[in-house]
Amino acid sequence: MKITTVNPATEEVLAEYESVPEEEVYKHVKDSRFVFETVWKKFDISERAKLLRSLGNMLGSRKKEYATIITNEMGKPISESIKEIEKCSWVCEYYADHGKKFLEPEYIETDAKDSYVRFDPLGVIGCIMPWNFPFWQVLRFCVPALLAGNTVVLKHSSVCVLSGNTLQKAFEEAGFPKGVFRHLVGNYKVGEAIAKSNVDAVSITGSTKAGKRVAEISSQNLHKFILELGGSDPFIVLKDADIDKAAEIGVKSRFLNNGQSCIAAKRFIVEQDVVKEFTKKFIENVEKQVIGDPLDPKTTIGPLVHDDSRNVIVNQIGQSSLRGAEVLYGGNVPQRRGFFFNPTVLGSVTPDMPISREEVFGPVAPILAVRNVTEAIRFANDTEFGLGASIWSENFAKEHNIAKDIEAGMVFINSMVISDPRIPFGGIKNSGIGRELSNYGIKEFVNIKSVILN
Repeated sequence: MKITTVNPATEEVLAEYESVPEEEVYKHVKDSRFVFETVWKKFDISERAKLLRSLGNMLGSRKKEYATIITNEMGKPISESIKEIEKCSWVCEYYADHGKKFLEPEYIETDAKDSYVRFDPLGVIGCIMPWNFPFWQVLRFCVPALLAGNTVVLKHSSVCVLSGNTLQKAFEEAGFPKGVFRHLVGNYKVGEAIAKSNVDAVSITGSTKAGKRVAEISSQNLHKFILELGGSDPFIVLKDADIDKAAEIGVKSRFLNNGQSCIAAKRFIVEQDVVKEFTKKFIENVEKQVIGDPLDPKTTIGPLVHDDSRNVIVNQIGQSSLRGAEVLYGGNVPQRRGFFFNPTVLGSVTPDMPISREEVFGPVAPILAVRNVTEAIRFANDTEFGLGASIWSENFAKEHNIAKDIEAGMVFINSMVISDPRIPFGGIKNSGIGRELSNYGIKEFVNIKSVILN
Protein backbone atom coordinates (compact mmCIF):
# COMPACT_ATOMS: atom_id res chain seq x y z
CA MET A 1 0.00 0.00 0.00
CA LYS A 2 1.26 3.48 -0.86
CA ILE A 3 1.06 6.54 1.38
CA THR A 4 0.87 9.86 -0.47
CA THR A 5 1.72 13.15 1.22
CA VAL A 6 0.35 16.47 -0.03
CA ASN A 7 1.37 20.08 0.60
CA PRO A 8 -1.84 21.62 2.04
CA ALA A 9 -0.90 25.12 0.88
CA THR A 10 -0.47 24.16 -2.78
CA GLU A 11 -2.34 20.82 -3.00
CA GLU A 12 0.74 19.41 -4.76
CA VAL A 13 1.90 15.86 -4.10
CA LEU A 14 5.10 15.87 -2.06
CA ALA A 15 6.04 12.19 -2.09
CA GLU A 16 4.83 8.60 -2.09
CA TYR A 17 5.93 6.00 0.45
CA GLU A 18 5.48 2.26 0.81
CA SER A 19 3.56 1.26 3.91
CA VAL A 20 5.13 -1.32 6.20
CA PRO A 21 3.22 -4.63 5.89
CA GLU A 22 1.41 -5.51 9.09
CA GLU A 23 3.36 -8.73 9.54
CA GLU A 24 6.64 -6.80 9.46
CA VAL A 25 5.53 -4.64 12.38
CA TYR A 26 6.01 -7.59 14.73
CA LYS A 27 9.53 -8.15 13.43
CA HIS A 28 10.41 -4.49 14.02
CA VAL A 29 9.14 -4.72 17.59
CA LYS A 30 11.16 -7.90 18.11
CA ASP A 31 14.27 -6.17 16.74
CA SER A 32 13.61 -3.20 19.01
CA ARG A 33 13.48 -5.52 22.01
CA PHE A 34 16.81 -7.05 20.99
CA VAL A 35 18.37 -3.57 20.90
CA PHE A 36 16.83 -2.82 24.29
CA GLU A 37 18.12 -6.01 25.93
CA THR A 38 21.59 -6.09 24.39
CA VAL A 39 22.48 -2.41 24.01
CA TRP A 40 20.32 0.42 25.25
CA LYS A 41 19.38 -0.63 28.78
CA LYS A 42 23.09 -1.21 29.47
CA PHE A 43 23.91 2.45 28.78
CA ASP A 44 24.45 4.51 31.89
CA ILE A 45 21.93 7.31 32.26
CA SER A 46 24.72 9.87 31.91
CA GLU A 47 25.56 8.34 28.51
CA ARG A 48 21.94 8.59 27.43
CA ALA A 49 21.80 12.19 28.63
CA LYS A 50 24.90 13.02 26.60
CA LEU A 51 23.22 11.67 23.46
CA LEU A 52 20.08 13.69 24.19
CA ARG A 53 22.17 16.82 24.52
CA SER A 54 23.78 16.02 21.17
CA LEU A 55 20.34 15.63 19.59
CA GLY A 56 19.13 18.89 21.10
CA ASN A 57 22.16 20.78 19.82
CA MET A 58 21.71 19.35 16.33
CA LEU A 59 18.03 20.26 16.23
CA GLY A 60 18.84 23.80 17.28
CA SER A 61 21.59 24.24 14.71
CA ARG A 62 19.41 22.94 11.85
CA LYS A 63 16.06 24.34 12.91
CA LYS A 64 15.24 26.07 9.62
CA GLU A 65 15.84 22.83 7.70
CA TYR A 66 13.57 20.81 9.99
CA ALA A 67 10.97 23.59 10.22
CA THR A 68 10.61 23.68 6.45
CA ILE A 69 9.76 19.97 6.43
CA ILE A 70 7.00 20.59 8.98
CA THR A 71 5.53 23.52 7.08
CA ASN A 72 5.55 21.73 3.73
CA GLU A 73 3.87 18.63 5.12
CA MET A 74 1.15 20.10 7.34
CA GLY A 75 0.95 23.85 6.63
CA LYS A 76 2.07 25.42 9.89
CA PRO A 77 3.47 28.97 9.41
CA ILE A 78 7.26 28.74 9.20
CA SER A 79 7.76 31.05 12.19
CA GLU A 80 5.79 28.61 14.34
CA SER A 81 7.59 25.59 12.88
CA ILE A 82 10.92 27.13 13.89
CA LYS A 83 9.59 27.64 17.43
CA GLU A 84 8.48 24.01 17.46
CA ILE A 85 12.01 22.84 16.68
CA GLU A 86 13.43 25.18 19.33
CA LYS A 87 11.07 23.60 21.85
CA CYS A 88 12.25 20.15 20.81
CA SER A 89 15.81 21.24 21.47
CA TRP A 90 14.72 22.50 24.89
CA VAL A 91 13.05 19.23 25.94
CA CYS A 92 16.25 17.35 25.07
CA GLU A 93 18.28 19.76 27.18
CA TYR A 94 15.77 19.67 30.03
CA TYR A 95 15.83 15.90 30.45
CA ALA A 96 19.57 15.74 29.89
CA ASP A 97 19.91 18.14 32.83
CA HIS A 98 17.25 16.71 35.17
CA GLY A 99 16.56 13.12 34.13
CA LYS A 100 19.18 11.55 36.38
CA LYS A 101 17.68 13.24 39.43
CA PHE A 102 14.16 12.18 38.43
CA LEU A 103 15.23 8.53 38.25
CA GLU A 104 17.35 8.36 41.39
CA PRO A 105 16.21 5.66 43.86
CA GLU A 106 13.86 6.90 46.56
CA TYR A 107 14.65 5.60 50.04
CA ILE A 108 11.73 4.88 52.36
CA GLU A 109 11.84 4.31 56.10
CA THR A 110 10.24 0.97 56.99
CA ASP A 111 10.77 -1.87 59.49
CA ALA A 112 13.26 -3.49 57.11
CA LYS A 113 17.00 -2.88 57.15
CA ASP A 114 16.76 -1.06 53.87
CA SER A 115 13.84 -0.09 51.65
CA TYR A 116 13.87 1.85 48.44
CA VAL A 117 12.11 2.33 45.14
CA ARG A 118 14.04 2.13 41.90
CA PHE A 119 12.89 3.15 38.43
CA ASP A 120 13.78 0.64 35.73
CA PRO A 121 12.88 0.86 32.02
CA LEU A 122 9.81 -1.01 30.84
CA GLY A 123 11.32 -2.15 27.53
CA VAL A 124 9.81 -1.37 24.13
CA ILE A 125 7.36 1.52 23.93
CA GLY A 126 5.11 1.83 20.90
CA CYS A 127 3.88 5.28 19.99
CA ILE A 128 1.29 6.58 17.56
CA MET A 129 1.61 10.29 16.87
CA PRO A 130 -0.43 12.94 15.00
CA TRP A 131 0.40 15.50 12.35
CA ASN A 132 -0.29 18.82 14.09
CA PHE A 133 3.07 19.09 15.88
CA PRO A 134 5.10 16.57 13.85
CA PHE A 135 8.37 16.91 15.78
CA TRP A 136 7.22 18.15 19.19
CA GLN A 137 4.54 15.51 19.82
CA VAL A 138 7.09 12.76 19.16
CA LEU A 139 9.91 14.21 21.23
CA ARG A 140 7.59 15.24 24.07
CA PHE A 141 6.92 11.54 24.56
CA CYS A 142 10.08 9.79 23.48
CA VAL A 143 12.80 11.95 25.07
CA PRO A 144 11.87 10.93 28.64
CA ALA A 145 11.04 7.39 27.52
CA LEU A 146 14.47 6.97 25.91
CA LEU A 147 16.32 8.59 28.79
CA ALA A 148 14.66 6.10 31.13
CA GLY A 149 16.23 3.32 29.05
CA ASN A 150 13.37 2.23 26.79
CA THR A 151 13.48 1.79 23.04
CA VAL A 152 10.79 3.36 20.86
CA VAL A 153 8.80 2.21 17.82
CA LEU A 154 6.95 5.12 16.21
CA LYS A 155 4.03 5.10 13.78
CA HIS A 156 3.70 8.70 12.68
CA SER A 157 0.70 10.21 10.91
CA SER A 158 0.51 9.42 7.21
CA VAL A 159 0.34 13.20 6.68
CA CYS A 160 3.92 13.73 7.81
CA VAL A 161 5.93 10.67 6.83
CA LEU A 162 9.03 12.71 6.02
CA SER A 163 8.95 14.20 9.51
CA GLY A 164 8.98 10.70 11.00
CA ASN A 165 11.78 9.52 8.72
CA THR A 166 13.77 12.67 9.43
CA LEU A 167 13.45 12.14 13.17
CA GLN A 168 14.80 8.60 12.90
CA LYS A 169 17.73 9.89 10.87
CA ALA A 170 18.30 12.71 13.38
CA PHE A 171 18.56 10.26 16.29
CA GLU A 172 21.12 8.20 14.39
CA GLU A 173 23.11 11.28 13.34
CA ALA A 174 23.17 12.42 16.98
CA GLY A 175 24.87 9.14 17.91
CA PHE A 176 22.02 6.99 19.22
CA PRO A 177 22.56 3.28 18.51
CA LYS A 178 20.65 2.14 15.44
CA GLY A 179 17.26 0.72 16.32
CA VAL A 180 16.81 2.58 19.60
CA PHE A 181 14.32 4.83 17.79
CA ARG A 182 12.60 3.57 14.65
CA HIS A 183 9.78 4.91 12.49
CA LEU A 184 7.31 2.66 10.68
CA VAL A 185 5.42 4.14 7.72
CA GLY A 186 1.76 3.28 7.42
CA ASN A 187 -1.89 4.03 8.09
CA TYR A 188 -3.94 3.30 11.21
CA LYS A 189 -3.56 -0.47 10.69
CA VAL A 190 0.18 -0.20 11.36
CA GLY A 191 -0.61 1.67 14.58
CA GLU A 192 -3.05 -1.03 15.63
CA ALA A 193 -0.47 -3.70 14.84
CA ILE A 194 2.00 -1.96 17.15
CA ALA A 195 -0.61 -1.98 19.92
CA LYS A 196 -1.25 -5.71 19.32
CA SER A 197 2.45 -6.59 19.27
CA ASN A 198 4.82 -7.52 22.07
CA VAL A 199 5.46 -3.95 23.24
CA ASP A 200 5.51 -3.11 26.94
CA ALA A 201 3.46 0.07 26.68
CA VAL A 202 1.75 2.26 24.10
CA SER A 203 1.47 6.03 23.94
CA ILE A 204 -0.92 7.71 21.54
CA THR A 205 -1.64 11.35 20.88
CA GLY A 206 -4.68 11.79 18.68
CA SER A 207 -8.46 11.83 18.57
CA THR A 208 -10.58 10.39 21.35
CA LYS A 209 -11.89 7.76 18.94
CA ALA A 210 -8.37 6.62 18.03
CA GLY A 211 -7.31 6.65 21.67
CA LYS A 212 -10.20 4.45 22.74
CA ARG A 213 -9.38 1.97 19.99
CA VAL A 214 -5.72 1.75 21.04
CA ALA A 215 -6.74 1.42 24.69
CA GLU A 216 -9.11 -1.42 23.77
CA ILE A 217 -6.36 -3.30 21.93
CA SER A 218 -3.71 -2.63 24.56
CA SER A 219 -5.92 -3.72 27.45
CA GLN A 220 -6.41 -7.13 25.83
CA ASN A 221 -2.66 -7.69 26.21
CA LEU A 222 -2.44 -5.86 29.55
CA HIS A 223 -0.14 -3.27 28.01
CA LYS A 224 0.12 0.01 29.82
CA PHE A 225 -1.16 2.91 27.72
CA ILE A 226 -0.88 6.68 27.84
CA LEU A 227 -3.58 8.63 26.03
CA GLU A 228 -3.23 12.30 25.05
CA LEU A 229 -6.46 13.02 23.21
CA GLY A 230 -8.79 15.81 22.16
CA GLY A 231 -9.77 18.98 23.94
CA SER A 232 -12.33 21.77 23.93
CA ASP A 233 -10.55 24.14 26.26
CA PRO A 234 -12.56 26.96 27.84
CA PHE A 235 -11.09 30.48 27.85
CA ILE A 236 -12.95 32.20 30.69
CA VAL A 237 -12.98 36.01 30.77
CA LEU A 238 -14.46 37.59 33.90
CA LYS A 239 -15.60 41.19 34.19
CA ASP A 240 -12.58 42.17 36.30
CA ALA A 241 -10.09 40.82 33.72
CA ASP A 242 -7.59 42.83 31.70
CA ILE A 243 -9.76 42.79 28.57
CA ASP A 244 -7.06 44.12 26.24
CA LYS A 245 -4.64 41.39 27.27
CA ALA A 246 -7.29 38.68 27.28
CA ALA A 247 -8.37 39.57 23.74
CA GLU A 248 -4.78 39.65 22.47
CA ILE A 249 -3.76 36.33 24.03
CA GLY A 250 -7.12 34.77 23.22
CA VAL A 251 -6.53 35.29 19.51
CA LYS A 252 -3.06 33.81 19.80
CA SER A 253 -4.36 30.80 21.71
CA ARG A 254 -7.19 30.14 19.25
CA PHE A 255 -5.36 30.66 15.95
CA LEU A 256 -1.91 29.25 16.76
CA ASN A 257 -1.06 26.35 14.43
CA ASN A 258 -3.97 27.39 12.19
CA GLY A 259 -6.32 26.53 15.06
CA GLN A 260 -5.26 22.88 14.99
CA SER A 261 -4.08 22.26 18.54
CA CYS A 262 -5.59 20.09 21.25
CA ILE A 263 -4.83 22.81 23.85
CA ALA A 264 -6.09 25.74 21.78
CA ALA A 265 -8.73 27.98 23.35
CA LYS A 266 -11.88 26.61 21.75
CA ARG A 267 -14.73 28.12 23.79
CA PHE A 268 -14.58 31.77 24.85
CA ILE A 269 -16.79 32.06 27.92
CA VAL A 270 -17.21 35.75 28.78
CA GLU A 271 -19.18 37.50 31.51
CA GLN A 272 -22.11 39.43 30.07
CA ASP A 273 -20.92 42.78 31.44
CA VAL A 274 -17.80 42.73 29.24
CA VAL A 275 -18.79 40.50 26.32
CA LYS A 276 -19.29 43.41 23.88
CA GLU A 277 -15.96 45.00 24.79
CA PHE A 278 -14.12 41.68 24.63
CA THR A 279 -15.70 40.73 21.30
CA LYS A 280 -14.81 44.09 19.74
CA LYS A 281 -11.18 43.90 20.85
CA PHE A 282 -10.94 40.22 19.95
CA ILE A 283 -12.05 40.95 16.38
CA GLU A 284 -9.60 43.86 16.17
CA ASN A 285 -6.81 41.39 16.94
CA VAL A 286 -8.18 38.85 14.46
CA GLU A 287 -8.05 41.52 11.75
CA LYS A 288 -4.28 41.72 12.27
CA GLN A 289 -3.81 38.08 11.29
CA VAL A 290 -2.14 37.40 7.95
CA ILE A 291 -3.44 34.41 6.01
CA GLY A 292 -1.17 33.20 3.24
CA ASP A 293 1.85 31.18 2.16
CA PRO A 294 3.05 29.36 5.30
CA LEU A 295 6.67 29.65 4.12
CA ASP A 296 6.39 33.46 4.28
CA PRO A 297 7.64 34.66 7.70
CA LYS A 298 4.86 37.29 7.76
CA THR A 299 2.09 34.68 7.58
CA THR A 300 0.28 33.93 10.85
CA ILE A 301 -2.45 31.60 9.53
CA GLY A 302 -1.76 28.91 6.96
CA PRO A 303 -3.96 26.17 5.50
CA LEU A 304 -5.75 23.39 7.30
CA VAL A 305 -4.12 20.01 6.95
CA HIS A 306 -6.58 18.70 4.35
CA ASP A 307 -9.90 19.45 2.70
CA ASP A 308 -11.82 17.04 4.93
CA SER A 309 -10.89 19.14 7.96
CA ARG A 310 -12.21 22.23 6.26
CA ASN A 311 -15.48 20.49 5.39
CA VAL A 312 -15.98 19.51 9.03
CA ILE A 313 -15.57 23.13 10.14
CA VAL A 314 -17.94 24.42 7.46
CA ASN A 315 -20.54 21.92 8.69
CA GLN A 316 -20.03 22.84 12.37
CA ILE A 317 -20.49 26.53 11.59
CA GLY A 318 -23.50 25.85 9.36
CA GLN A 319 -25.28 23.67 11.91
CA SER A 320 -24.58 26.18 14.69
CA SER A 321 -25.84 29.07 12.54
CA LEU A 322 -29.13 27.23 12.04
CA ARG A 323 -29.47 27.20 15.83
CA GLY A 324 -28.84 30.93 16.16
CA ALA A 325 -25.07 31.46 16.12
CA GLU A 326 -24.05 34.68 14.38
CA VAL A 327 -20.97 34.94 12.16
CA LEU A 328 -19.30 38.15 13.33
CA TYR A 329 -16.14 37.79 11.25
CA GLY A 330 -14.96 35.47 8.48
CA GLY A 331 -16.82 32.21 8.17
CA ASN A 332 -15.88 31.47 4.58
CA VAL A 333 -13.31 29.85 2.32
CA PRO A 334 -10.88 32.28 0.63
CA GLN A 335 -10.58 32.21 -3.15
CA ARG A 336 -7.14 30.69 -3.39
CA ARG A 337 -5.44 27.37 -3.89
CA GLY A 338 -4.86 25.25 -0.81
CA PHE A 339 -6.96 24.09 2.13
CA PHE A 340 -7.38 27.55 3.64
CA PHE A 341 -10.23 28.79 5.81
CA ASN A 342 -10.60 32.40 6.89
CA PRO A 343 -10.28 33.14 10.62
CA THR A 344 -13.79 33.21 12.05
CA VAL A 345 -15.54 34.66 15.10
CA LEU A 346 -19.03 33.55 16.14
CA GLY A 347 -21.36 35.32 18.57
CA SER A 348 -24.69 34.40 20.19
CA VAL A 349 -23.30 30.91 20.79
CA THR A 350 -24.96 28.55 23.27
CA PRO A 351 -23.56 25.37 24.87
CA ASP A 352 -25.85 23.05 22.89
CA MET A 353 -24.47 24.06 19.47
CA PRO A 354 -21.99 21.82 17.58
CA ILE A 355 -19.45 24.66 17.71
CA SER A 356 -19.54 24.25 21.52
CA ARG A 357 -20.24 20.55 21.96
CA GLU A 358 -17.64 19.24 19.52
CA GLU A 359 -13.92 19.83 19.27
CA VAL A 360 -13.33 22.47 16.59
CA PHE A 361 -9.98 21.88 14.91
CA GLY A 362 -9.48 25.08 12.95
CA PRO A 363 -9.44 28.90 13.09
CA VAL A 364 -12.92 29.40 14.57
CA ALA A 365 -13.62 31.25 17.83
CA PRO A 366 -17.10 30.87 19.40
CA ILE A 367 -17.99 33.44 22.09
CA LEU A 368 -20.48 32.46 24.79
CA ALA A 369 -21.92 35.07 27.17
CA VAL A 370 -22.58 34.08 30.80
CA ARG A 371 -24.30 35.91 33.65
CA ASN A 372 -21.78 35.20 36.41
CA VAL A 373 -18.84 33.12 37.61
CA THR A 374 -21.04 30.18 38.61
CA GLU A 375 -22.47 29.93 35.11
CA ALA A 376 -18.99 30.30 33.60
CA ILE A 377 -17.76 27.29 35.56
CA ARG A 378 -20.85 25.29 34.63
CA PHE A 379 -20.41 26.05 30.93
CA ALA A 380 -16.68 25.31 31.11
CA ASN A 381 -17.26 21.88 32.65
CA ASP A 382 -20.19 21.00 30.38
CA THR A 383 -18.08 19.00 27.95
CA GLU A 384 -16.81 15.47 27.42
CA PHE A 385 -13.26 16.85 27.39
CA GLY A 386 -10.98 17.94 30.21
CA LEU A 387 -7.58 18.91 28.85
CA GLY A 388 -6.78 22.56 29.63
CA ALA A 389 -8.46 25.80 30.66
CA SER A 390 -7.55 29.47 30.79
CA ILE A 391 -9.00 31.89 33.36
CA TRP A 392 -8.77 35.68 33.13
CA SER A 393 -9.36 37.84 36.20
CA GLU A 394 -7.49 40.36 38.34
CA ASN A 395 -8.89 38.84 41.54
CA PHE A 396 -6.21 36.49 42.89
CA ALA A 397 -8.45 34.63 45.35
CA LYS A 398 -11.24 34.21 42.80
CA GLU A 399 -8.86 32.80 40.17
CA HIS A 400 -7.59 30.06 42.45
CA ASN A 401 -11.09 29.11 43.61
CA ILE A 402 -12.20 28.78 39.99
CA ALA A 403 -9.09 26.76 39.13
CA LYS A 404 -10.06 24.30 41.85
CA ASP A 405 -13.53 23.84 40.35
CA ILE A 406 -12.51 23.50 36.70
CA GLU A 407 -12.51 19.91 35.43
CA ALA A 408 -9.26 19.81 33.50
CA GLY A 409 -5.72 18.50 33.70
CA MET A 410 -4.18 21.96 33.33
CA VAL A 411 -5.41 25.41 34.34
CA PHE A 412 -3.57 28.58 33.31
CA ILE A 413 -4.43 31.89 34.96
CA ASN A 414 -4.05 35.08 32.91
CA SER A 415 -2.16 33.23 30.19
CA MET A 416 -2.82 30.71 27.44
CA VAL A 417 -2.49 26.96 27.89
CA ILE A 418 0.89 25.71 26.69
CA SER A 419 3.06 22.63 27.00
CA ASP A 420 6.27 23.10 28.96
CA PRO A 421 8.88 20.40 29.73
CA ARG A 422 8.87 21.50 33.38
CA ILE A 423 5.18 20.87 34.09
CA PRO A 424 3.04 17.74 33.64
CA PHE A 425 0.90 17.68 30.50
CA GLY A 426 -2.34 15.76 30.15
CA GLY A 427 -6.06 15.72 30.71
CA ILE A 428 -9.03 13.96 32.26
CA LYS A 429 -12.38 12.66 30.98
CA ASN A 430 -12.23 12.03 27.21
CA SER A 431 -9.03 14.05 26.92
CA GLY A 432 -6.89 11.17 28.05
CA ILE A 433 -5.14 9.11 30.69
CA GLY A 434 -1.68 9.68 32.14
CA ARG A 435 0.79 12.53 31.97
CA GLU A 436 3.74 13.56 29.84
CA LEU A 437 6.69 15.86 30.57
CA SER A 438 8.25 16.86 33.92
CA ASN A 439 9.12 14.38 36.63
CA TYR A 440 5.61 12.92 36.39
CA GLY A 441 5.90 12.17 32.68
CA ILE A 442 9.11 10.17 32.85
CA LYS A 443 7.61 7.99 35.61
CA GLU A 444 4.93 6.80 33.16
CA PHE A 445 7.56 4.80 31.26
CA VAL A 446 9.33 2.97 34.07
CA ASN A 447 8.81 -0.05 36.28
CA ILE A 448 8.39 1.43 39.76
CA LYS A 449 10.14 -1.36 41.60
CA SER A 450 10.14 -1.76 45.39
CA VAL A 451 13.30 -3.26 46.90
CA ILE A 452 13.23 -4.38 50.55
CA LEU A 453 16.27 -5.77 52.38
CA ASN A 454 15.92 -7.71 55.65
